[in-house]
Parts: sequence; C-alpha cells; structure tokens
Amino acid sequence: MKRLLLPLLLLLLSAAAPPRLITDISHSKIDIVYSFAGAELLIFGAIQYPGGQTPDEPPDIAVIVRGPPEAVTVRRKARVAGIWINTRSVRFETAPSFYSVATTRPISELVNDETAAIYELGLSHLQLSPVSSDSGDIRTFEQGFLSLRRREGLYSDDAQGVELTENVLYRARIQIPSQVPVGNYTVEIHLIDEGKVVASAMREISIDKSGFERQVSVAAEEHSFSYGLLAVVLALLLGWTAGLFTRR
Repeated sequence: MKRLLLPLLLLLLSAAAPPRLITDISHSKIDIVYSFAGAELLIFGAIQYPGGQTPDEPPDIAVIVRGPPEAVTVRRKARVAGIWINTRSVRFETAPSFYSVATTRPISELVNDETAAIYELGLSHLQLSPVSSDSGDIRTFEQGFLSLRRREGLYSDDAQGVELTENVLYRARIQIPSQVPVGNYTVEIHLIDEGKVVASAMREISIDKSGFERQVSVAAEEHSFSYGLLAVVLALLLGWTAGLFTRR
C-alpha cells in the first residue's frame, strides 16, 4: 500500500506545481556608437510544464521591456494676447524612459484592469505618478504624454507580438530606436492563464554609449564648465572660418 501511495503523492505534487519560464535574450548589452541606427532585441524561451504535460489550449505570454524611470514635465501651450505661452503643466515622477509591450492577444482579453495595473501591462496602465500644483485634467496630460512618446518611438505595444510554437516555445522581437536613452533596462516575461499571472521571469539589459560618443558624454558630465567653454570656442572658430571662405 505504501509503495502505491508514494508515486501517487509525487504525481499530485507535480500536478500542483506551477509552470516555469525558461528565458533568454539576444543582447545583454547594446552599445551606442556614431553609426547606431537602432537594434532588434529578441526575447525567446520555453514553458516548462509540471510533469511535462502540455495543455491543449495555448497559453498567453506578455513581454515588457522597460527603461529606467525619469521625471518628466508636460506643458500645455495656449494663446494669450496673441502670444503662445505655457499655461498649465503636470509633472510625472516615474515615467519609463522606454516602454514596449508585446503579447499573444490584446491585453483586455488576457487580464482584468486590476491585474493589468499591478503588472503595468499596457500603456493605459502605466503608473506615471503625476504630481503638480496645477493638476487640471491629469488624464488629458497623460494621453498627450503617451502620444508624444509613441511618435518618438519610445513607447509601443503589439497585441500579436509574441509567437508561440506547439504551446511550448515563445519568442518576441522588440525594436530599439536609435534615440533610445542610456541606462539599465529590464525585460519582464509573464505567463498568463485564465486571467492570472502564473509564472514570471526577468532579464536585464545595459544600453550605453561606446567609443568616442562615450568619451564626449563622460567629459560633458565630469568637466561641464570646460566642455561648455570648449564648445563655445569651437563654435566661434567654425563661424569665423566659414566667414573667411564666404568673403573669398
């Protein structure tokens, strides 16, 4: 009897265990040089099911690539006495410098609003932490900010950006634009089943300037006064040189 109970207990335990995500990325470091025109980040991996039992229904995957947070002030201009001036503003304290999400289906079909807000799934569920003495219509400012970041290529979402193979293998491609900010990025992968996140994995990416661009950036930060003075001198010298050729 005991010999039969032990395998049965092990079978029950394996069935109750949650699935596991095995994930890797194509780049753990992206260098920005003078010729940098953007990059493509490939996130891929497999779903390890307990007991090796692959479900009949395809699972859902959400992949989020997030840049370091930054404080951003959004201003609205209005025409006063014939002059366009800044009239109202809202400051967002925790806006991601870069945000891209790819899923197997539209997020509204994967999870409810509460779960989407917890994991910040989708642009409409980002926690931007707005603070301002002139709050006004916060939602309007948020929509304007998200629209601006979309046009810049820094925010994006793809409702069919994750490909599944035989309900086990998954992959997603995230486009990194040329104007991407430097910093440490995180890649979050979530396995979703019946509206709940049942497994997650995370990877990190470093995006930084390299070569001559990095030397200039470091010089500007560590020797700001000398860098500014040199920039002014070079501008004057180039202007004077251009004037000589023009007179000739």
